[in-house]
Amino acid sequence: MPLTIEYKDAQNKLLIMYLINLMDLPMSHSQITDFIIEKELMNHFALGQCLADMVKRGFLDATHENAKDENITRYTLTEEGLENLELLQGQIPRPARSLINQYVDQNRGIIKKGFEKTAHYFPNVENDEYIVKVGIYDRGMTLMEITVPVITREQAKHIQTNWNENYNALYDKILLTLTENTIS
Repeated sequence: MPLTIEYKDAQNKLLIMYLINLMDLPMSHSQITDFIIEKELMNHFALGQCLADMVKRGFLDATHENAKDENITRYTLTEEGLENLELLQGQIPRPARSLINQYVDQNRGIIKKGFEKTAHYFPNVENDEYIVKVGIYDRGMTLMEITVPVITREQAKHIQTNWNENYNALYDKILLTLTENTIS
C-alpha cells in the first residue's frame, strides 16, 4: 500500500526532528541537507518544505548568523517539537533510525568542534564601523570572548578568517600574554 503524501510529510519531519534531537547541537541547514540527501531519505525540495513548515509551526527554532560572509541558518528543536517527537518517534522506520544513529555517532564530535570557536562580524548601526566578535567555548562554558570594533568590512573579514584559521595559537598567545609576570 503506497504512503499518502501527508503520512510521508509527517515521517520526513520526524526524521529531521530525530536527527537534530539526537545530535543535541544546533545543526546548520547544510549539515542537515548533506545527511538527508546523501542517505536519500528525501529530496531537496521536500527537505526545504519540511524545515520551513516546522519553523512556522514552532517545532524548530531557526537562528541566522553571518559567518565567512555567508548567511547560515541553524536549527534547534523546541519544547513542542520534542514533545511531538517523543509521542511519535515510533513512526520512524527502524532503518532510518539506524542510519541517523550511526551518522550522529560518527559526526557529533566533528559538528561539535564547529561550536568550540566562533567568529562573527556585523555593522555597527551607530557609526560606520564593524564589530567583530570571536570566542572559544568548551562544553558550553566560555573560555574567551573578544569584541573588537574595526573601521572597514575588509578588516572585519580578515580578523574573522584569521581567527577561524588560527584560533588555537591565538588563544594560547593571548592567554600567555595575560598571565605573564611583567612586574619587575
